Amino acid sequence: MKLLRVGTVGAERPALLDESGVLRDLSGLVPDIDGALLSDEGQLARIRAAAASGELPALDAPGLRTGPPVARIGKVVCIGLNYHDHARETGAATPEEPIIFMKAPDTVVGPDDTVLVPRGSVKTDWEVELAVVIGRTARYLESDEQALAAVAGYAVAHDVSERAFQIERGGQWDKGKNCETFNPLGPWLVTADEVPDPQALGVRLWVNGELKQNGTTAEQIFPVAEVVRYVSQFMTLYPGDVINTGTPAGVAMGQPEPKPYLRAGDVVELEIDGLGRQRQSLAGA
Repeated sequence: MKLLRVGTVGAERPALLDESGVLRDLSGLVPDIDGALLSDEGQLARIRAAAASGELPALDAPGLRTGPPVARIGKVVCIGLNYHDHARETGAATPEEPIIFMKAPDTVVGPDDTVLVPRGSVKTDWEVELAVVIGRTARYLESDEQALAAVAGYAVAHDVSERAFQIERGGQWDKGKNCETFNPLGPWLVTADEVPDPQALGVRLWVNGELKQNGTTAEQIFPVAEVVRYVSQFMTLYPGDVINTGTPAGVAMGQPEPKPYLRAGDVVELEIDGLGRQRQSLAGA
């Protein structure tokens, strides 16, 4: 299933994109798409049955904003330097273990919402990423099978980063990762049954129409199952939590001088095979 949330900021309603591309209203069945729903197999089965029967009312899609596909996200866990080609382009050594950092849930916005370039920023960068959405409580997972069983689905994430804040201003990476609007998510949460192999997805990003990133999740140093298993050794994952699994080569930081960092007025578009497409215009904060 392709689950999403539509409507104005703070007033989104749950919806489903059916197999024919029609947007269907789920608000008569469930109050929202969140961890409570994603952990409830009975409710998910009701949605599948309603979608198959054709009983869900259609929504008038044109002009309707798409919000983040998951509400009330508990935490956003991110994996740094998780693609072989991205590590090479930045001159970094291949990590021996996954690099973990966090983004605050309030960085998450809709897939087509405006992204704000922070005040004083000179190195705002793009990063298209495969996001994993957790569907059951996971702690100390022991195998890849257990890890994948904890995944509710997948989505497109844009891990926007301010490199000067991240690298040159002291401390950890948090200052460059947690600026307002720095995690567009969606358009859809695609349930795990529709993604048989998360290591076989094309990942692409354009800036002002120019292709910048064109990779594949097959290049991940630590695949999805290992990432979920590993993270569960250090923190408990709850339904509705999100893991951003890293970005392929092609970020501004990895390009020759003068590096083409983002500015107000730029337009970024990004997509992952089967998971939909985002488009953001940038504006000054």
